[in-house]
Amino acid sequence: MKHIHLEGSWIIKAPIDRVFNIVTDFENMPKYFPKVAKSIIVTKREANNLEIDAQVKSFGTILPVKMKTKILPQRGFISDNQSSKFGTSGHEELLLNEVGVGTKINYFYEIDIHKKWLRIIAKPLIGWFAMKAWERAFVNELKKILEK
Repeated sequence: MKHIHLEGSWIIKAPIDRVFNIVTDFENMPKYFPKVAKSIIVTKREANNLEIDAQVKSFGTILPVKMKTKILPQRGFISDNQSSKFGTSGHEELLLNEVGVGTKINYFYEIDIHKKWLRIIAKPLIGWFAMKAWERAFVNELKKILEK
């Protein structure tokens, strides 16, 4: 399978501006989310458009990822990402909405797998497992930071 769609939504019991400030503070992602990011460097910034070189943690390894990210003020971000190590590219959206008890995160990631060997294991590995791992490493950590 060459294309994988990941999707999830969660409620964070915190105001949207506080959630937005954390999820778009890319330079501090390694501090906030050490299980997700080893390092993130913004190499270019033009208004709300960023180019980012990231070292992300996934499946027990460090992956270099190039990101072209657009920050949507008070709404989240969208990003087109490429990892040459695993031969993947993807479109990621993290969108925020105010709800009665706080902020709802709607997360979408469309991944294209360019390496044939990875396609064999991709669906079970990247599909369900990746979203559960991301929820533990990102969403649960975000809740710890903001739901004090």
